[in-house]
Amino acid sequence: MSSFRFLHCADIHLDSPLHGLSRYEGLPVEDIRSATRAAFDNLIQCALDEAVDFVIIAGDLFDGDWRDMGTGLYFAGAMGRLDQAGIPVFILAGNHDAASILSRSVPWPPNVRQFGARRPETHRLPALGVALHGQSFPTPAVTENLVLAYPRGEEHAFNIGVLHTALAGRQGHADYAPCSVEDLRSRGYDYWALGHVHEFEIVSTAPPIVFPGNVQGRTIRETGAKGAVIVTVADGEVTAVERVDLDVIRWVRLDVECGGATLEAVPTLIRAALGRLQGANGSGHPLVVRVSLTGAMDEAGALHDRAAQLREDVRAIAAALSPDLYIEKVKLRVTRPTGAAGVAALGEDLAALIDEGAADPELARVLAADLERFMLAASTALGEPEEGELRLSATQGDWPTVLRTASLALRSRLMREG
Repeated sequence: MSSFRFLHCADIHLDSPLHGLSRYEGLPVEDIRSATRAAFDNLIQCALDEAVDFVIIAGDLFDGDWRDMGTGLYFAGAMGRLDQAGIPVFILAGNHDAASILSRSVPWPPNVRQFGARRPETHRLPALGVALHGQSFPTPAVTENLVLAYPRGEEHAFNIGVLHTALAGRQGHADYAPCSVEDLRSRGYDYWALGHVHEFEIVSTAPPIVFPGNVQGRTIRETGAKGAVIVTVADGEVTAVERVDLDVIRWVRLDVECGGATLEAVPTLIRAALGRLQGANGSGHPLVVRVSLTGAMDEAGALHDRAAQLREDVRAIAAALSPDLYIEKVKLRVTRPTGAAGVAALGEDLAALIDEGAADPELARVLAADLERFMLAASTALGEPEEGELRLSATQGDWPTVLRTASLALRSRLMREG
Protein backbone atom coordinates (compact mmCIF):
# COMPACT_ATOMS: atom_id res chain seq x y z
CA MET A 1 0.00 0.00 0.00
CA SER A 2 1.31 3.45 -0.89
CA SER A 3 2.32 6.24 1.45
CA PHE A 4 0.53 9.57 1.30
CA ARG A 5 -0.38 12.69 3.27
CA PHE A 6 -3.64 14.61 3.55
CA LEU A 7 -4.85 17.80 5.15
CA HIS A 8 -7.91 17.57 7.40
CA CYS A 9 -9.74 20.78 8.34
CA ALA A 10 -13.24 21.82 9.38
CA ASP A 11 -15.38 24.71 10.58
CA ILE A 12 -13.97 27.38 8.30
CA HIS A 13 -17.18 29.48 8.44
CA LEU A 14 -16.07 31.38 5.36
CA ASP A 15 -17.17 35.05 5.37
CA SER A 16 -18.83 34.71 8.76
CA PRO A 17 -20.59 38.06 9.37
CA LEU A 18 -19.53 38.31 13.06
CA HIS A 19 -22.44 40.43 14.22
CA GLY A 20 -21.91 42.85 17.08
CA LEU A 21 -18.22 43.65 16.66
CA SER A 22 -18.98 47.33 16.13
CA ARG A 23 -20.06 47.54 19.78
CA TYR A 24 -16.45 47.15 20.91
CA GLU A 25 -14.64 50.39 20.33
CA GLY A 26 -11.07 50.07 19.15
CA LEU A 27 -11.26 46.58 17.64
CA PRO A 28 -9.89 46.09 14.10
CA VAL A 29 -13.36 45.18 12.83
CA GLU A 30 -12.54 44.84 9.15
CA ASP A 31 -9.44 42.73 9.86
CA ILE A 32 -11.51 40.41 12.03
CA ARG A 33 -14.28 40.16 9.44
CA SER A 34 -11.77 39.20 6.72
CA ALA A 35 -9.84 36.82 8.97
CA THR A 36 -11.68 33.68 7.83
CA ARG A 37 -10.62 34.34 4.23
CA ALA A 38 -7.05 35.11 5.24
CA ALA A 39 -6.86 31.90 7.28
CA PHE A 40 -8.33 29.94 4.38
CA ASP A 41 -5.71 31.46 2.08
CA ASN A 42 -3.13 30.11 4.52
CA LEU A 43 -4.79 26.70 4.35
CA ILE A 44 -4.61 26.60 0.56
CA GLN A 45 -0.98 27.71 0.60
CA CYS A 46 -0.18 25.08 3.24
CA ALA A 47 -1.72 22.34 1.09
CA LEU A 48 0.37 23.50 -1.87
CA ASP A 49 3.60 23.94 0.09
CA GLU A 50 3.26 20.56 1.79
CA ALA A 51 2.19 18.91 -1.49
CA VAL A 52 -0.53 16.93 0.26
CA ASP A 53 -2.32 14.29 -1.76
CA PHE A 54 -5.83 15.47 -0.89
CA VAL A 55 -7.80 17.78 1.41
CA ILE A 56 -10.82 16.96 3.62
CA ILE A 57 -13.22 19.69 4.82
CA ALA A 58 -15.40 18.08 7.49
CA GLY A 59 -18.33 20.48 7.59
CA ASP A 60 -19.21 24.15 8.01
CA LEU A 61 -17.09 25.39 5.14
CA PHE A 62 -19.66 28.20 4.87
CA ASP A 63 -21.39 30.01 7.72
CA GLY A 64 -24.86 29.89 6.17
CA ASP A 65 -26.38 31.12 2.95
CA TRP A 66 -24.07 33.46 1.06
CA ARG A 67 -24.75 37.16 1.35
CA ASP A 68 -23.65 37.49 -2.27
CA MET A 69 -21.93 35.49 -4.99
CA GLY A 70 -18.54 36.79 -3.87
CA THR A 71 -18.22 33.99 -1.33
CA GLY A 72 -18.76 31.29 -3.94
CA LEU A 73 -16.47 32.93 -6.49
CA TYR A 74 -13.71 33.29 -3.91
CA PHE A 75 -14.01 29.63 -2.93
CA ALA A 76 -14.04 28.50 -6.58
CA GLY A 77 -10.82 30.42 -7.16
CA ALA A 78 -9.18 28.82 -4.12
CA MET A 79 -10.23 25.36 -5.31
CA GLY A 80 -8.88 26.17 -8.75
CA ARG A 81 -5.41 26.65 -7.27
CA LEU A 82 -5.58 23.16 -5.76
CA ASP A 83 -6.98 21.72 -8.99
CA GLN A 84 -4.02 23.08 -10.94
CA ALA A 85 -1.75 21.29 -8.47
CA GLY A 86 -3.70 18.03 -8.85
CA ILE A 87 -5.01 18.03 -5.26
CA PRO A 88 -8.55 16.63 -4.80
CA VAL A 89 -10.83 18.18 -2.17
CA PHE A 90 -13.60 16.30 -0.35
CA ILE A 91 -16.31 18.43 1.26
CA LEU A 92 -18.98 17.44 3.75
CA ALA A 93 -21.76 19.89 4.69
CA GLY A 94 -22.43 20.51 8.38
CA ASN A 95 -25.13 22.30 10.34
CA HIS A 96 -24.13 25.78 9.10
CA ASP A 97 -23.97 24.86 5.40
CA ALA A 98 -26.51 22.03 5.22
CA ALA A 99 -28.10 21.18 1.88
CA SER A 100 -31.30 23.04 2.84
CA ILE A 101 -29.45 26.28 3.64
CA LEU A 102 -27.41 27.21 0.57
CA SER A 103 -29.62 28.77 -2.10
CA ARG A 104 -26.79 29.77 -4.45
CA SER A 105 -24.07 27.80 -6.18
CA VAL A 106 -21.29 28.11 -8.71
CA PRO A 107 -19.61 25.36 -10.75
CA TRP A 108 -16.75 23.93 -8.71
CA PRO A 109 -13.53 22.79 -10.40
CA PRO A 110 -13.39 19.05 -11.17
CA ASN A 111 -11.16 18.32 -8.16
CA VAL A 112 -14.02 19.12 -5.71
CA ARG A 113 -16.21 16.26 -4.56
CA GLN A 114 -19.05 16.74 -2.08
CA PHE A 115 -20.67 14.04 0.01
CA GLY A 116 -24.41 13.73 -0.60
CA ALA A 117 -27.01 14.41 2.08
CA ARG A 118 -29.55 11.63 1.45
CA ARG A 119 -27.36 8.72 2.53
CA PRO A 120 -23.66 7.97 3.17
CA GLU A 121 -21.49 8.08 0.05
CA THR A 122 -18.05 6.70 -0.71
CA HIS A 123 -15.42 8.48 -2.79
CA ARG A 124 -12.33 6.58 -3.84
CA LEU A 125 -8.77 7.44 -4.81
CA PRO A 126 -7.64 4.20 -6.49
CA ALA A 127 -4.06 5.32 -7.05
CA LEU A 128 -3.64 5.77 -3.28
CA GLY A 129 -5.88 2.91 -2.20
CA VAL A 130 -8.10 5.30 -0.23
CA ALA A 131 -11.86 5.13 0.36
CA LEU A 132 -13.58 8.12 2.00
CA HIS A 133 -17.03 7.64 3.51
CA GLY A 134 -19.33 10.47 4.61
CA GLN A 135 -22.77 12.03 4.65
CA SER A 136 -23.57 15.74 4.54
CA PHE A 137 -26.27 17.29 6.71
CA PRO A 138 -29.59 17.58 4.84
CA THR A 139 -30.85 20.15 7.39
CA PRO A 140 -29.16 22.27 10.07
CA ALA A 141 -30.36 20.21 13.03
CA VAL A 142 -29.49 16.54 12.47
CA THR A 143 -30.19 14.69 15.70
CA GLU A 144 -29.97 11.08 14.54
CA ASN A 145 -26.87 8.90 14.64
CA LEU A 146 -25.64 9.00 11.04
CA VAL A 147 -22.70 6.65 11.67
CA LEU A 148 -24.87 3.56 11.95
CA ALA A 149 -25.66 3.80 8.23
CA TYR A 150 -22.02 4.27 7.14
CA PRO A 151 -20.68 1.23 5.25
CA ARG A 152 -18.14 -1.12 6.72
CA GLY A 153 -14.53 -0.39 5.82
CA GLU A 154 -13.44 -1.76 2.46
CA GLU A 155 -10.79 -4.47 2.36
CA HIS A 156 -7.39 -3.58 0.95
CA ALA A 157 -8.11 0.14 1.29
CA PHE A 158 -7.26 2.89 3.75
CA ASN A 159 -10.72 3.86 5.00
CA ILE A 160 -11.49 7.41 6.17
CA GLY A 161 -14.76 8.38 7.81
CA VAL A 162 -15.84 12.01 7.48
CA LEU A 163 -18.46 13.24 9.93
CA HIS A 164 -19.77 16.48 11.43
CA THR A 165 -20.67 15.63 15.00
CA ALA A 166 -20.41 16.52 18.68
CA LEU A 167 -19.92 12.80 19.44
CA ALA A 168 -21.58 12.17 22.80
CA GLY A 169 -21.54 15.91 23.49
CA ARG A 170 -18.97 18.68 23.79
CA GLN A 171 -19.43 21.79 25.91
CA GLY A 172 -20.62 24.77 23.89
CA HIS A 173 -21.55 22.72 20.83
CA ALA A 174 -25.02 21.58 19.81
CA ASP A 175 -25.51 17.83 20.06
CA TYR A 176 -25.76 17.17 16.33
CA ALA A 177 -25.28 13.72 14.74
CA PRO A 178 -24.65 12.19 18.19
CA CYS A 179 -22.64 9.00 18.37
CA SER A 180 -20.08 7.24 20.52
CA VAL A 181 -16.45 6.41 19.94
CA GLU A 182 -17.48 2.75 19.85
CA ASP A 183 -19.95 3.55 17.04
CA LEU A 184 -17.06 5.01 15.04
CA ARG A 185 -14.78 2.06 15.75
CA SER A 186 -17.50 -0.37 14.68
CA ARG A 187 -17.13 0.76 11.05
CA GLY A 188 -13.58 -0.59 10.85
CA TYR A 189 -12.08 2.63 9.45
CA ASP A 190 -8.45 3.68 9.72
CA TYR A 191 -9.06 7.39 10.43
CA TRP A 192 -12.04 9.54 11.39
CA ALA A 193 -12.01 13.13 10.11
CA LEU A 194 -14.47 14.98 12.35
CA GLY A 195 -15.82 18.51 12.40
CA HIS A 196 -18.18 20.70 14.46
CA VAL A 197 -16.10 21.07 17.64
CA HIS A 198 -13.94 24.19 17.40
CA GLU A 199 -11.16 22.93 19.65
CA PHE A 200 -8.35 20.65 18.47
CA GLU A 201 -8.72 17.21 20.01
CA ILE A 202 -7.38 13.75 19.31
CA VAL A 203 -10.26 11.75 20.73
CA SER A 204 -8.67 8.36 20.07
CA THR A 205 -5.49 6.95 18.59
CA ALA A 206 -6.83 3.48 17.80
CA PRO A 207 -7.98 4.40 15.26
CA PRO A 208 -7.16 8.12 15.12
CA ILE A 209 -10.39 10.09 15.71
CA VAL A 210 -9.58 13.78 15.31
CA PHE A 211 -11.24 17.17 15.65
CA PRO A 212 -8.88 19.66 13.96
CA GLY A 213 -10.73 22.64 15.46
CA ASN A 214 -11.68 25.65 13.39
CA VAL A 215 -9.15 27.45 11.20
CA GLN A 216 -9.75 30.94 12.66
CA GLY A 217 -11.12 32.03 16.02
CA ARG A 218 -14.06 34.40 15.51
CA THR A 219 -15.05 35.40 19.06
CA ILE A 220 -13.65 35.34 22.59
CA ARG A 221 -15.21 31.88 22.94
CA GLU A 222 -12.60 30.60 20.46
CA THR A 223 -9.26 31.37 22.05
CA GLY A 224 -5.74 30.27 21.19
CA ALA A 225 -4.10 29.00 18.03
CA LYS A 226 -6.38 27.63 15.31
CA GLY A 227 -5.68 25.60 12.20
CA ALA A 228 -5.82 22.10 10.72
CA VAL A 229 -3.95 18.79 10.82
CA ILE A 230 -1.72 17.07 8.29
CA VAL A 231 -1.96 13.29 8.48
CA THR A 232 0.83 11.02 7.25
CA VAL A 233 0.02 7.43 6.26
CA ALA A 234 2.64 4.78 5.52
CA ASP A 235 1.85 1.19 4.60
CA GLY A 236 -1.76 1.54 5.74
CA GLU A 237 -0.92 3.02 9.14
CA VAL A 238 -1.21 6.59 10.41
CA THR A 239 2.30 7.54 11.42
CA ALA A 240 1.75 11.21 12.26
CA VAL A 241 -1.03 13.69 12.99
CA GLU A 242 0.62 17.12 12.88
CA ARG A 243 -1.20 20.26 13.88
CA VAL A 244 -0.58 23.33 11.69
CA ASP A 245 -1.54 26.87 12.69
CA LEU A 246 -3.40 28.84 10.02
CA ASP A 247 -5.07 31.69 11.90
CA VAL A 248 -4.20 35.36 11.43
CA ILE A 249 -5.75 36.89 14.59
CA ARG A 250 -5.89 35.32 18.05
CA TRP A 251 -8.37 35.77 20.87
CA VAL A 252 -7.05 35.58 24.42
CA ARG A 253 -8.55 35.56 27.92
CA LEU A 254 -6.25 37.27 30.42
CA ASP A 255 -6.88 37.11 34.17
CA VAL A 256 -5.17 39.81 36.24
CA GLU A 257 -4.97 39.01 39.95
CA CYS A 258 -5.67 42.15 41.99
CA GLY A 259 -6.07 40.57 45.42
CA GLY A 260 -4.95 42.98 48.13
CA ALA A 261 -4.01 45.70 45.64
CA THR A 262 -4.88 49.37 45.99
CA LEU A 263 -6.93 51.19 43.38
CA GLU A 264 -3.84 53.08 42.21
CA ALA A 265 -1.86 49.84 41.74
CA VAL A 266 -4.38 48.21 39.40
CA PRO A 267 -3.17 49.88 36.16
CA THR A 268 0.39 48.78 36.95
CA LEU A 269 -0.76 45.19 37.41
CA ILE A 270 -2.67 45.34 34.12
CA ARG A 271 0.29 46.82 32.27
CA ALA A 272 2.59 44.09 33.57
CA ALA A 273 0.16 41.30 32.63
CA LEU A 274 -0.43 42.66 29.13
CA GLY A 275 3.31 43.14 28.69
CA ARG A 276 3.97 39.51 29.59
CA LEU A 277 1.24 38.38 27.21
CA GLN A 278 2.62 40.41 24.32
CA GLY A 279 6.17 39.31 25.08
CA ALA A 280 5.13 35.66 24.91
CA ASN A 281 3.32 36.11 21.59
CA GLY A 282 5.72 34.13 19.44
CA SER A 283 3.25 33.96 16.55
CA GLY A 284 3.41 37.70 15.93
CA HIS A 285 -0.34 37.67 15.27
CA PRO A 286 -2.54 40.52 16.49
CA LEU A 287 -4.15 39.62 19.82
CA VAL A 288 -7.70 40.48 20.84
CA VAL A 289 -7.83 40.24 24.62
CA ARG A 290 -10.56 40.01 27.22
CA VAL A 291 -9.08 41.25 30.50
CA SER A 292 -10.69 39.99 33.71
CA LEU A 293 -9.70 41.51 37.02
CA THR A 294 -9.98 39.00 39.87
CA GLY A 295 -9.32 38.77 43.58
CA ALA A 296 -10.52 40.41 46.78
CA MET A 297 -9.56 44.05 47.37
CA ASP A 298 -10.74 46.70 49.79
CA GLU A 299 -11.53 49.12 46.97
CA ALA A 300 -13.47 46.65 44.82
CA GLY A 301 -16.48 48.92 44.93
CA ALA A 302 -14.49 51.90 43.69
CA LEU A 303 -13.18 49.79 40.82
CA HIS A 304 -16.72 48.81 39.80
CA ASP A 305 -17.79 52.43 40.15
CA ARG A 306 -15.05 53.53 37.73
CA ALA A 307 -15.61 50.72 35.21
CA ALA A 308 -16.05 52.98 32.17
CA GLN A 309 -12.85 54.94 32.83
CA LEU A 310 -10.96 51.73 33.59
CA ARG A 311 -11.86 50.28 30.18
CA GLU A 312 -10.43 53.35 28.46
CA ASP A 313 -7.29 53.15 30.60
CA VAL A 314 -6.76 49.49 29.68
CA ARG A 315 -7.18 50.26 25.97
CA ALA A 316 -4.60 53.02 26.30
CA ILE A 317 -2.15 50.69 28.06
CA ALA A 318 -2.58 48.07 25.32
CA ALA A 319 -2.11 50.62 22.53
CA ALA A 320 1.11 51.84 24.14
CA LEU A 321 2.48 48.30 24.38
CA SER A 322 1.77 47.29 20.77
CA PRO A 323 -0.32 48.44 17.80
CA ASP A 324 -1.41 44.80 17.43
CA LEU A 325 -2.76 44.43 20.96
CA TYR A 326 -6.51 45.05 21.21
CA ILE A 327 -8.90 44.95 24.15
CA GLU A 328 -12.21 43.22 23.52
CA LYS A 329 -13.63 43.81 27.00
CA VAL A 330 -12.62 44.46 30.58
CA LYS A 331 -14.50 42.29 33.07
CA LEU A 332 -14.57 43.19 36.74
CA ARG A 333 -14.68 40.08 38.91
CA VAL A 334 -13.05 41.63 41.97
CA THR A 335 -14.89 41.27 45.26
CA ARG A 336 -14.81 42.93 48.66
CA PRO A 337 -12.83 41.04 51.34
CA THR A 338 -14.89 39.27 53.97
CA GLY A 339 -14.79 40.75 57.44
CA ALA A 340 -15.38 44.13 58.99
CA ALA A 341 -13.29 46.24 56.59
CA GLY A 342 -15.43 49.19 55.49
CA VAL A 343 -18.08 48.70 58.17
CA ALA A 344 -16.41 51.19 60.48
CA ALA A 345 -16.17 53.77 57.72
CA LEU A 346 -19.85 53.44 56.85
CA GLY A 347 -21.25 52.69 60.24
CA GLU A 348 -22.69 49.36 61.27
CA ASP A 349 -26.32 50.28 60.60
CA LEU A 350 -25.73 51.57 57.06
CA ALA A 351 -23.39 48.71 56.18
CA ALA A 352 -25.98 46.22 57.41
CA LEU A 353 -28.72 47.96 55.43
CA ILE A 354 -26.71 47.73 52.20
CA ASP A 355 -25.92 44.05 52.81
CA GLU A 356 -29.57 43.37 53.58
CA GLY A 357 -30.72 45.09 50.39
CA ALA A 358 -28.21 43.17 48.26
CA ALA A 359 -29.64 39.89 49.57
CA ASP A 360 -33.33 40.88 49.62
CA PRO A 361 -35.35 38.66 47.21
CA GLU A 362 -38.28 41.08 47.30
CA LEU A 363 -36.05 43.96 46.18
CA ALA A 364 -34.74 41.71 43.39
CA ARG A 365 -38.32 41.07 42.22
CA VAL A 366 -39.18 44.77 42.28
CA LEU A 367 -36.01 45.59 40.35
CA ALA A 368 -36.83 42.94 37.74
CA ALA A 369 -40.34 44.34 37.23
CA ASP A 370 -39.17 47.94 37.01
CA LEU A 371 -36.35 47.25 34.56
CA GLU A 372 -38.06 44.67 32.33
CA ARG A 373 -38.85 47.18 29.56
CA PHE A 374 -35.39 48.73 29.82
CA MET A 375 -33.69 45.33 29.40
CA LEU A 376 -35.82 44.58 26.34
CA ALA A 377 -34.83 47.92 24.80
CA ALA A 378 -31.18 47.31 25.67
CA SER A 379 -31.21 43.90 23.96
CA THR A 380 -32.78 45.46 20.85
CA ALA A 381 -30.20 48.26 20.70
CA LEU A 382 -27.08 46.37 21.84
CA GLY A 383 -27.80 42.82 20.78
CA GLU A 384 -27.76 39.80 23.04
CA PRO A 385 -25.45 40.07 26.07
CA GLU A 386 -22.37 37.89 26.17
CA GLU A 387 -20.84 35.59 28.75
CA GLY A 388 -19.74 37.40 31.90
CA GLU A 389 -21.64 40.59 31.08
CA LEU A 390 -23.70 41.99 33.97
CA ARG A 391 -26.53 42.55 31.50
CA LEU A 392 -26.58 38.78 30.94
CA SER A 393 -27.29 38.26 34.66
CA ALA A 394 -30.28 40.61 34.33
CA THR A 395 -31.68 38.97 31.20
CA GLN A 396 -31.35 35.55 32.84
CA GLY A 397 -33.23 36.80 35.89
CA ASP A 398 -30.16 36.70 38.15
CA TRP A 399 -31.00 39.98 39.86
CA PRO A 400 -29.20 39.05 43.11
CA THR A 401 -25.92 39.22 41.17
CA VAL A 402 -26.90 42.65 39.82
CA LEU A 403 -27.74 43.81 43.35
CA ARG A 404 -24.46 42.54 44.79
CA THR A 405 -22.49 44.38 42.12
CA ALA A 406 -24.48 47.57 42.67
CA SER A 407 -23.91 47.32 46.42
CA LEU A 408 -20.14 47.33 45.88
CA ALA A 409 -20.34 50.58 43.92
CA LEU A 410 -22.74 52.10 46.46
CA ARG A 411 -20.40 51.32 49.34
CA SER A 412 -17.53 52.96 47.49
CA ARG A 413 -19.45 56.16 46.79
CA LEU A 414 -20.74 56.45 50.34
CA MET A 415 -17.29 55.89 51.82
CA ARG A 416 -15.76 58.57 49.56
CA GLU A 417 -18.52 61.05 50.37
CA GLY A 418 -18.30 60.23 54.06
